[in-house]
Amino acid sequence: MPVTNQPGRYPATDFQTGLFDCASDCSTCMYGLFCYPCLGCSIAGDMGEFCLCGTNMAIRSVYRTKYNINWIMAVTNQPGRYPATDFQTGLLDCGSDCSTCMYGLFCYPCLGCSIAGDMGEFCLCGTGMAIRSVYRTKYNINGSMCNDYMTYVCCSICGTCQLKRDIELRKEQGTF
Repeated sequence: MPVTNQPGRYPATDFQTGLFDCASDCSTCMYGLFCYPCLGCSIAGDMGEFCLCGTNMAIRSVYRTKYNINWIMAVTNQPGRYPATDFQTGLLDCGSDCSTCMYGLFCYPCLGCSIAGDMGEFCLCGTGMAIRSVYRTKYNINGSMCNDYMTYVCCSICGTCQLKRDIELRKEQGTF
């Protein structure tokens, strides 16, 4: 039977409030309604991230992964199980795996779908910064959501190829 939680980590759970439970905390709902960017900045600050990262899907994905909250992707490894590392290949290391780079260059959506399949996510989720942030959190890879965002703004193909190379290397090492 696979271990789905590391001892001392958070047990699998759901969010403590529902998506439409504004009546349980009117002040937060009003804050989000009248100053959505301010609420996002507050959330990002609580998570130790850059202010502009608080209103996107990635912060929610990182939060779910960090606290083992059920949603679409079941977390089978808690953050911290792995020692802090960097990605195993550089952002521009296409020479180390030309086939992945060609795959990304000529069929970017297909590469993203492959990554999403590896991560147990919906096919269209594989090319965004959210999947990179979840992957980094799951495998304790150094970085931040701001770095993930800038990677995808500046060169989304390179970032997606780097992620796929890292997944393949972890499969070879038996740690994926």
